[in-house]
Amino acid sequence: MHWRIKGILQKVLGATPGGETLHYQLQRRFGGLRDPRREIGLKIDDWEAMVRQLRDAGLDIRGARLLEIGSGWYPTLPLACHLVGAAKVHTCDLNRLLKPDLMRLCIAELERHLPRMAAACDAPLAQVEARYDSLRAAAATSDDPATITEGTIDYRAPADVADDAGLQDGSVDAVFSNSVLEHVPPEAIARIHQASQRVLRPGGWVFHSVNCGDHYAYVDPSIHQLHYLRFGEREWAFWNNRFLYQNRLRAHEFVDGAREAGFDIVLDTSHARPQRLAQLQAMTVAAEFAHIPPERLCVTTVDFIGRKPAASPA
Repeated sequence: MHWRIKGILQKVLGATPGGETLHYQLQRRFGGLRDPRREIGLKIDDWEAMVRQLRDAGLDIRGARLLEIGSGWYPTLPLACHLVGAAKVHTCDLNRLLKPDLMRLCIAELERHLPRMAAACDAPLAQVEARYDSLRAAAATSDDPATITEGTIDYRAPADVADDAGLQDGSVDAVFSNSVLEHVPPEAIARIHQASQRVLRPGGWVFHSVNCGDHYAYVDPSIHQLHYLRFGEREWAFWNNRFLYQNRLRAHEFVDGAREAGFDIVLDTSHARPQRLAQLQAMTVAAEFAHIPPERLCVTTVDFIGRKPAASPA
């Protein structure tokens, strides 16, 4: 599909009564949800990378209290955290997107990933399998994430973490997101960092995996991940829409924002790939981006970990 067709279609649906339901149906038939098994597998890849990077930074998610920003259609990462032994996983969405049929499909798909999940956390496989058996049995009769995980997952939607997630100060060990921050207005990202500072215990972590490339490139092979940098802000505002809002922040801006919010950055995976540098050199970018060095402007993915400073000794 040509990216302009997708953009106009989503723009129209965003202004149409009942457009959200129709958008979901189109996603299931033609879009990113047409092959949810593949997407679930990719999410487990992301989850495995996250837990290994957090372990290297000093956090074992077994027994940890976690907060996910952006639950999505099915809570893959919270379910995986539950299976390996997280104590609590709060997960929030601005809108209630969770679909029971997709959640059950996700649970069924997780079975074949149990050994690698256990290995990623050094968790006994027998314990992970026992939790999975209980999860699958409970999901046969309930759609409630809290019920099927014996209270581990606390799904909150609609809920805005940037304003108030309803959590007590210092009540979580880590806050994380996966392919979410690129869809959040910049001013709201700053509030998310502030809220994270409040709910994290001293010495707690934030982990964010950000896909800051042009998402229209996933449906139109004629364009690449840097394509949207051609457009000035006014023109891009036309192509942005409520179903695929993209803030176009660059990787270093996400990391710098966390640092400015008071986090010590302990991991930053951003790097300039030769392919992206070549693509950037072959195009003209909008004036808004002309001041950014090419080796920063061309980065389209980043995982980063920030740590809240520990409390000062008494």
